[in-house]
Amino acid sequence: MADDAPPSGYERLGPQHYREVVGFLYEEFTVGDVIEHRPGRTVTEMDNVLMSTLSMNDAPLHIDAAFCADTPWGRPLVSSLVTLSIVGGMTARSTSGKALANLGWDRIRLPNPVFTGDTLYATTEILGKRLSRSRPGEGIVSCRTTGTKSTGEVVLVFERSFLVPCRDPEPGGPAAAPRGDG
Repeated sequence: MADDAPPSGYERLGPQHYREVVGFLYEEFTVGDVIEHRPGRTVTEMDNVLMSTLSMNDAPLHIDAAFCADTPWGRPLVSSLVTLSIVGGMTARSTSGKALANLGWDRIRLPNPVFTGDTLYATTEILGKRLSRSRPGEGIVSCRTTGTKSTGEVVLVFERSFLVPCRDPEPGGPAAAPRGDG
């Protein structure tokens, strides 16, 4: 790798030593920006059964194929909690990589079902941002995430707000210290 600039997505720690960059600081979010989260994720039967029972949602609609044979779907539905976990998790690397806290999840909608074997993708639009009034050096970002199947069918939409550090905690002040792994 070249000695001048580190590769895209990495920061230089020393000669031939790099760290992957995760997330954005407050100033790096721009209202209207859209982030496509990759890779996608194919939902397996194991995902659905394990995560449904882990979350105590062991409704037959999610884990009993014989029961589901007589439903309009004809097969088990992936639990909405599983869908939310997978799609929400896809966004964590970029939107929450430097986040200090999630502040709220709103307007969660699940317009279409997810079944095992479906591959999910996520896209996030930045809706707004403002400096925190109670926490100097930090800002609040709001976004809308849309989860889709590989067919383009929308399966999940939610809005979320989260707290992130500013590059400069105070005007003219020192740069924000790295948090966690970077």
